[in-house]
Amino acid sequence: MKIMVVGGGGREHAIIKKLKENPKIEVIYALPGNGGIAADAVCVPIGAKDIPAIVEFAVQQHIDYAVVAPDDPLVLGCVDALNEKGIACFGPNADAAIIEGSKVFSKNLMKKYGIPTARYEVFDQMQAALEYLDSAPIPTVVKADGLALGKGVIIAQTRQEAKNAVVAMMQDKQFGKSGEQIVIEEFLTGPEVSVLAFTDGKTLKPMVSSMDHKRALDGDQGLNTGGMGTVAPNPYYTPAIARQCMQEIFLPTIRAMEAEGRPFKGCLYFGLMLTPQGPKVIEYNCRFGDPETQVVLPLLESDLLTVMQATTNGTLAQTPVSFRDANACCVIMASGGYPSHYEKGFPMHIPQAVFQNVYVAGACVKDGALVTAGGRVLGVTAVADSLQEAVQSAYDMVEQITFENAFYRRDIGAKALAAKEV
Repeated sequence: MKIMVVGGGGREHAIIKKLKENPKIEVIYALPGNGGIAADAVCVPIGAKDIPAIVEFAVQQHIDYAVVAPDDPLVLGCVDALNEKGIACFGPNADAAIIEGSKVFSKNLMKKYGIPTARYEVFDQMQAALEYLDSAPIPTVVKADGLALGKGVIIAQTRQEAKNAVVAMMQDKQFGKSGEQIVIEEFLTGPEVSVLAFTDGKTLKPMVSSMDHKRALDGDQGLNTGGMGTVAPNPYYTPAIARQCMQEIFLPTIRAMEAEGRPFKGCLYFGLMLTPQGPKVIEYNCRFGDPETQVVLPLLESDLLTVMQATTNGTLAQTPVSFRDANACCVIMASGGYPSHYEKGFPMHIPQAVFQNVYVAGACVKDGALVTAGGRVLGVTAVADSLQEAVQSAYDMVEQITFENAFYRRDIGAKALAAKEV
């Protein structure tokens, strides 16, 4: 089989490494991939948003199955375009990908179908939003409606901070068209949990829960990032809470999308807050999360391609999906200065024995050497029987990897370990 994976980050590297375990796969193409992914797939210099070129390549190469991994091409209709040419895909069509593409859509969906989430208001006029903030509870959360590379969410601790966020989004167009509409919502408290789920539009099978670490610095300080590390499973996500989420959130979401004429197939990501009033949805993503994928897929026992094809074919109910009873920890190594200004182009040294546990996110090959080419450079994942062993093993490997300006948090998993002791 010939497989094509659209995307070029750590998430895509994790997907490719897992797919490679299937002996039926002859070749995997990554569009565009990156210098590290090139060790595991054939990288093709076609951007993830260049849908006409992606489709042309897939047709020319007689691709048997495509995995569209990032949010942008999904929202832009990459799956629809490939399907029109008879190419089967993992991932939702554009009608279903709107669950991430528009926060206004997803919030209204939850309200309509009684799915627990934060109270909210929607605005398309800046003045009305600013007036609302004069009396809104503080802290509050301001969200751009559309995709913004994970940066379109501001948790405002003061009224002025909230108003500044509104002006930045709606007047200064900080996120382009994504800020033409905004959501202002209640600030929720409690442990956060990420749950990815395979679904074929009717059946839903959750993956192992995980805990992300969004802030740049130790102790959850500093700026929000795309994620500095993850652990799985999340100790706060008990079997009782999992059952509650299935009945009150997961299945109602799938049924709601079907009722709206937008059946969702692929990976649906639930960003949850375990509030004192029970689990609530913070956000949906229409794809595998990054870096959650880097701890969830290494624990998957079932064949990934088989499960993906079941979501496409509508046979997920008959397809076993099982995970190892183990723990995983992923530590992200970034460029110093990320998520603000950072330099790139530094040679990387990754020992061969460690590389099998590395998912490269931002690197390219220059003069035959792998060099840094992004803010988040790579993730290092370890799997072990206990979380403590997984965390220790991940950091042991991190210390063997070197590049100038390397930066990483040193407390990934600390909160989860503390929760296990309670």
